Amino acid sequence: MPWKLDSNLPIYTQIIEHIQLDIISGLYQPGDRLPSVRDLAAEASVNPNTMQKALSELERSGLLHSQRTSGRFITEDIHMIEKMKEELAFARIHDFLDKMSQMGFQKKEILALIEKIQKEDDQ
Repeated sequence: MPWKLDSNLPIYTQIIEHIQLDIISGLYQPGDRLPSVRDLAAEASVNPNTMQKALSELERSGLLHSQRTSGRFITEDIHMIEKMKEELAFARIHDFLDKMSQMGFQKKEILALIEKIQKEDDQ
């Protein structure tokens, strides 16, 4: 599936987020080997140097690790993955709440809207 990258944001940060989402969603399992830099760059339609920069940052965070001739692998630390999942969720929720607040909604109104949508989805 083609990657949707926004030219208004740094590409390497979008790549980082895309790979993080692939990991927390289960597309990549703990211990899985990632495709090569060139394969990922081709899939994302980006320069391999940009992909390398993003993967290096993911390595620094501990989410990925390299094995010299074997490639890059997803961490097997399930707690790290769960923590990242929660952190990304909190960030998205805060962004959502900020945007709703900018629209003039109070927290109680936002919760009422969410409950209304949930009831509609349950029907």
